[in-house]
Order: sequence, then structure tokens, then C-alpha cells
Amino acid sequence: MYQPMFSFFRRFAAIAALLLALPVFAAEGYAVFEPARPTENPDKIEVIEFFYYTCSFCKTLNSPLAAWAAKQPKDVVLRRIPVTFGKAALGNLARLYYSLEAMGELDRLDPQIFEAMHEQRINLILEQKMFEWLANKGVNTQKFAGLFKSFGVESKIRRGDQLERDYQINGVPALVIDGKYMPDPAPPEKLLAVTDQLIAKVRMERAAKKK
Repeated sequence: MYQPMFSFFRRFAAIAALLLALPVFAAEGYAVFEPARPTENPDKIEVIEFFYYTCSFCKTLNSPLAAWAAKQPKDVVLRRIPVTFGKAALGNLARLYYSLEAMGELDRLDPQIFEAMHEQRINLILEQKMFEWLANKGVNTQKFAGLFKSFGVESKIRRGDQLERDYQINGVPALVIDGKYMPDPAPPEKLLAVTDQLIAKVRMERAAKKK
């Protein structure tokens, strides 16, 4: 069964709960984490996308976000986290993501996964369906099987789950910029415009610290 998608109203409620639970401050169009959470590479401006494949809003954002990421300068890095919310079904989809990433197949198949689940109604949560679909796409399923529940993949899932809790992600898609800023839910064009503004803000803050 597909995980029900989060409505925009639920996303707004989730952010309201976040503001009450954490030292987070509201600003126009985004929330601010104080203190900022650590990022993987402090030399880069990290943009994290929290998502999962059964989310229709994530599907809508996927193509615009990929195009946006391709145009970013070298100081900006997009990091994607397939969230699980502690659910086994979403855990399988996170394993699918990380296994394909390890095989170098993610860029090719990522948009096709969204299409398979939302347009073709193929339930890739089920391992049998997943492996059949991957075989039809020319993936080495023997190699994939060796990665699917490997220590490396499980470690990435645990790390993603920890980040999900750190940021108290309750709905997706959600973007976090430089461990500090989270844009409010919005259609892709507006969401990415706010993200650009926040990246510019981070650059200004970093430049000010160097003076």
C-alpha cells in the first residue's frame, strides 16, 4: 500500500510543531534553526532535500530540483535524504535509493522510479516487484542484491533517520539550507526561489564572518 502523501496543511502544521519543539525562529517564508546543525562539508553550502518516492509533491519537485542543482556554482551541493519515518515500506525505498547510488545507476533511474510508482502504479515497495522492475531496466540484480541490505546502505539509512529526527521532519518534500534555514512549503518555482535567496544570505553571512 502506498504511503499517503502529506497535504500542504499538514506540512504547515508540522512546521508549527517544529517551532514549538526546537529553538527555531520564524521568518518570512522560512524557519531558522538556532544553533545551525552541522553539515557534511562546511566549505560548501549544503542543501538537503528530505523526500520519499511515494510522495506526489516530491515527484512534482524532482525534475525542477534536478535542473536547479545542475546550474548551481561549485560552492553549493545538493544532498538528498530518502526518509523512512520508521516505516518498513519507506525503508525499502531508501535501500533502493542508496543501492542504486552505490552502483552509479541513480541518476539514470531516479526519475523513472517516480514515474513507475505514480504513473504506472508499480509497487516498488515490494522486493519482488522492485527486482523485476530493475531487471527490466538493465540493472545487475545480483550486484544490487548484495548492496540492498549491506552494512553501508543500512548505515546511510540510519544516518538519514538521525537527520530526519534532528530537523524534526514531519512532511516532505522539505529543504534545509546550510543546516540553518528551512523554506516554508510552496510550489517548486517559489520554493527554489526562496532557496536561492537563502543561499545568497548564507554567502553574505560567511563573508561577514571573514571581515
